[in-house]
Amino acid sequence: MRKVLLIFLYLVSQSFFSFAQFDNDDMAAYRLYEKGDYEKAVVVYQRLFEQSQDDRYFDNYLNSLLKTKQFDVATQMVKRQLSTFPGNAKYLIAAGRILQEKGDGDKASKIFNTVLASLPNDEFKIRELANSFYQFEAYDLAIAAFEQGRKKLNNPQAFNYELLSLFRFRKDKARLIAEYLNTLPAVPQLLPQAQNILSSIFEEDADYVVLQTALLKKLQKNPDEEVLVNLLIWQYLQQKNYDMALKQLIAQDTRLQGEGLSLYQNAGIFAANGAYNTAISAYEYLVAKGQSSPYYLPSRMELINVKYSIAITGKTDRKALTEVASLYRALLQNSGKNTQTLQALKRLSNLQAYYLDSLPQAEAGLEDALKIQGVSASEKGQLKLDLGDIYILTGQPWEAILMFEQVAADFENQIIGNEARFRSAKLSFYQGNFSYAKSQADVLKASTSQLIANDALNLSLLISDNTQSSADSLALKMYADAELLNFRNLPEKALLKLDSISVKYPKNTLDDDILMAKSRIFLKTAAVDKATLALQQLITNFPQSLWIDDAIFTLGDVYETQLHNTTEASTLYQRLINEFPGSMYTTEARARFRKLRGDNTGT
Repeated sequence: MRKVLLIFLYLVSQSFFSFAQFDNDDMAAYRLYEKGDYEKAVVVYQRLFEQSQDDRYFDNYLNSLLKTKQFDVATQMVKRQLSTFPGNAKYLIAAGRILQEKGDGDKASKIFNTVLASLPNDEFKIRELANSFYQFEAYDLAIAAFEQGRKKLNNPQAFNYELLSLFRFRKDKARLIAEYLNTLPAVPQLLPQAQNILSSIFEEDADYVVLQTALLKKLQKNPDEEVLVNLLIWQYLQQKNYDMALKQLIAQDTRLQGEGLSLYQNAGIFAANGAYNTAISAYEYLVAKGQSSPYYLPSRMELINVKYSIAITGKTDRKALTEVASLYRALLQNSGKNTQTLQALKRLSNLQAYYLDSLPQAEAGLEDALKIQGVSASEKGQLKLDLGDIYILTGQPWEAILMFEQVAADFENQIIGNEARFRSAKLSFYQGNFSYAKSQADVLKASTSQLIANDALNLSLLISDNTQSSADSLALKMYADAELLNFRNLPEKALLKLDSISVKYPKNTLDDDILMAKSRIFLKTAAVDKATLALQQLITNFPQSLWIDDAIFTLGDVYETQLHNTTEASTLYQRLINEFPGSMYTTEARARFRKLRGDNTGT
């Protein structure tokens, strides 16, 4: 009995040892294969495969043989598999692959075509076969297998995810478009994915034209396929063809007898992209639905907001500004002062304060806004900031400081609180209290908001660089006066004040600051050529200026968005990236540079 037990234990231990050795070989072979050491990998895989006949080793064993050009060994191995499993598609494909690697493409093609012609009527096996092609990077054959499989199964939706993935990988834009148009009606929830992927691989306007043509052709046969209509609308938006997008949106809304949600959302896109007339048409359509529509009041308010944007852009027209103010007053009279109309009340106060010389009415409007029930704490904080600004305009600096201090206390260490402190520092600057303004700015340089921290740093440096002598300080006071005039929206007076600084103080140290201030005023008043000249002078003559990165980015933006000179814009963005990596504008400049260069930034 003891002898039998010892023999049993010996056999068990040997079995465990064999399994452990097999596992070790398995891992060793895989590591060698992954490292690309095929000479050594093929030896281990040969032993593993011949001992186990486990098909999971087949692919790596075959690949190792082909990588080391052991075509005869590979051929014999595949023949043995085919004799054991006659007609097996995987091994037939392997035989074709060996021929292809040996340079006998014609014979390989015959085998592949035979495999494709004899596809089984089985979705799983078709997918397995296509995957065999995919694994040795025969992507066209994998696609052919899926497409033939569709016909075999008589199912035009079969394998749509696999084909979408393959067409995307191959960057076969035409077939990717066709496949999405085939798939979306059956799986409309894929629309966001389709939009993301198409935008990531489309490289030029012509790609969108191809999509548009395919969509229109498809919609001629199926005009009520809403997911394709939505894709067409998206395509028009990408092309900035906002009028055609609106036409489709109105037709869709009429067809579906909808409430106008999609139209309302897209009207905001039109307005945000400066397509004001298209936005106006969209909002007018929504307002015409009547007061029972859930988008009546917001559309009416946004309609006025668009007209407001038009009125304050560039050179202002007092008549147009007055008309917009009247529209806001009528809206408030009809709908009351409440949380829904709060934005209208704020815009009206802005017009009155900065454009229509109606400061008492602007002040009263914001004070009324603070009394509205249901306004959030953060919104009240913003209202107080706006009211503080108006107190500056009405010559009530202490009231302004009180407002700013309230907000700073209520929102300690928050962005809006730091904004209040910065406005208080600017007020001290306007008043000529430079030392106090600098001390406030120095505290804010550590703000969590990069914008506030940057503005605070610039203010601190502006003061320290230009208060080295009494003459410098007097020149800086004139500069502060010009800044206040610009703040009061008196651009012509601000420019006159800036020009007079060098006349009165010819040896002042503010030349670069004056150029930056003038460029901002020129841009505000749509004097683009003058702004461009001022920025170019600053960049050329004052490379060490504290405004240099601001100037480079601003000029790049002007070239890109207003002069449509993408070459100059790209050059400026690249200079900013290379020379000023720590600038707050660098991230945005890099994104714009890549976009102008044609990089695909989608996912």
